[in-house]
Amino acid sequence: MVKKIKDILVLCAGNSCRSQMAEGYLRFFAEGKAKIYSAGIETHGVNPLAIKVMLEDGIDISNHTSNNVEEYVEIDFDLILTVCNNAESNCPYFPSKALRFHYNFPDPAKAKGTEEEILNEFKATRDLIKLYCQKFLKIHLTSNVKSFENFKI
Repeated sequence: MVKKIKDILVLCAGNSCRSQMAEGYLRFFAEGKAKIYSAGIETHGVNPLAIKVMLEDGIDISNHTSNNVEEYVEIDFDLILTVCNNAESNCPYFPSKALRFHYNFPDPAKAKGTEEEILNEFKATRDLIKLYCQKFLKIHLTSNVKSFENFKI
C-alpha cells in the first residue's frame, strides 16, 4: 500500500512570523513526506525579522507568501496546527477531517526594546517552533497518534 503524503496546514493570526517559521521547519523536517501550507485569518506579509532568524538557522523563507485561510478551503488537510490563541479561537469554520492541534507560541512581532532584544525574541520563538516541529513530525509522520495530550516542548 502506498502511503499518502500528508497535507498539513499551519494557521496563525496574520501569517507573518510564527506560521511562516513553522512552515519552513515543517517543510525541512518532513523531507518530502508532507505538503506544508501556512495561512492566517488575515495576511500581514512575511516579517523581515522572521526571514532573518530563519536564514541564520539555514532555512530560507524569503520566497514564502502570506496567505489567507480562505485560499485553502478546497484542500482536505490531514493535520491543522494553530500556533496562536487568536487563530485557534477566531479561525472561520474550516470543513475538514483533519486532526487539529494547538500551541500558543509567543508573538515576536509584539516584542519591545532594542533591536538586539527584539531579535532575541524572534530567535527564542524560532527555537521553540523548531523543537515543536521536529517532535510534531516525528509523531505524525511515523505513527497514528490522535492527540498531543502529553506532548510538551
